[in-house]
Amino acid sequence: MNVVEAARIDRSALEIASLNDCESEQRYWRAKSPEERMQALELMRQIIYGYDPATNRLQRVLEVVELE
Repeated sequence: MNVVEAARIDRSALEIASLNDCESEQRYWRAKSPEERMQALELMRQIIYGYDPATNRLQRVLEVVELE
């Protein structure tokens, strides 16, 4: 199970607010530690771009060269 599948929405804690109300959003994120903010950022990046770090890796190529 990857991070995106593990993330679930707590629908009991739903709050409807205006898009112009940034204060509550700022209070929420300021209450989080820098590590929690980075984890949330990484989760959003994975959701938006469909990225799974467990499966997407750079391909390594080994080339053998004979010295003369």
